[in-house]
Amino acid sequence: MRGRSFILEFVSVFIAVITAFALNNWNDNRKDHIAEDKILQEIRNGLLKDKEDIADNLAGHESGLKACDYWHRVLNGRSVDRDSAALQFFTLTRDFVSIQNRAGYESLKSKGLETIKDDSLRVAIIGIYEYDYSILRKLEEEYHEAQFHSNYFAPFNNALAPWYSFDDNGNMKGLSDDAVFSTEVYNELSMYLTRIKVNRLFVIQFYRIVDRKIDLIVEQIDARQAKS
Repeated sequence: MRGRSFILEFVSVFIAVITAFALNNWNDNRKDHIAEDKILQEIRNGLLKDKEDIADNLAGHESGLKACDYWHRVLNGRSVDRDSAALQFFTLTRDFVSIQNRAGYESLKSKGLETIKDDSLRVAIIGIYEYDYSILRKLEEEYHEAQFHSNYFAPFNNALAPWYSFDDNGNMKGLSDDAVFSTEVYNELSMYLTRIKVNRLFVIQFYRIVDRKIDLIVEQIDARQAKS
């Protein structure tokens, strides 16, 4: 009887230990899952805010392309709204910055990248923050060809200044109807317009690629959380 009692006691202790271990393991997994969900939601919210900034910058660069077309028409003596010259000149050389909401990603790095269990989702998130966002920032703020104001404001202003018209308060009203440009000025400004257009198109294309990548990540996060 003592032997049977000992065996029963041993089995009871063994089951209790295993149960406690399993419960502890379940609790740890539950905490990790909650932490993962919280970080992914934070990343998702940040990415959606980034999409708003991307949309604003895309609109700005597209307006810059329209400004290129406007000034091409001016140089070729074609009909334009001369009263909008001031706005078109501002838009032509306007620069932008890439605003990125990185709080969620920084939380992930501090917690540990392995917090995200889905390998493809983790790789996609790392890629957009470490690679794509870095390129966007460099394109907007460091890439020499895309620094439109510092590169092109002065030569355009110098060439166009003789044809500006101003009101009594010194505000620019528009561009003179009889503006004429020498062949040298025409060629120089035409080349600048081409460079501005090519570089804005390049930046726009990369923004669209990143915007699509954000959509895919958000879709992955939503699908994962729907299963939770």
